[in-house]
Amino acid sequence: MKKVNPFYKSVSWLKCRETALIRDHYLCRPCLRNERLTSAEIVHHIKELERYPELGLTLDNLESVCASCHNKLHPEKGKGNKPELKKRKVRVIEVKANIERW
Repeated sequence: MKKVNPFYKSVSWLKCRETALIRDHYLCRPCLRNERLTSAEIVHHIKELERYPELGLTLDNLESVCASCHNKLHPEKGKGNKPELKKRKVRVIEVKANIERW
């Protein structure tokens, strides 16, 4: 399991995150650009924190996103976290009701 960056537990980040969510009315900005209303629970760094740490608390570098959009923005974070589902063959049997007349 990947270790969480201590930055994301800092008081500064938590306040900045809340400010971004309030600014965006808790709505996912990528969804809004596609004319969909979706609530946002994640604040995404447009320019990634690892490469641009100086922009970590800059509101112009943050946008509120839903989990679905965040997964699309970071497909690499989802790899290996979920167990692979086994494919099963299913036999389908057609059943007809027995209609009896009284």
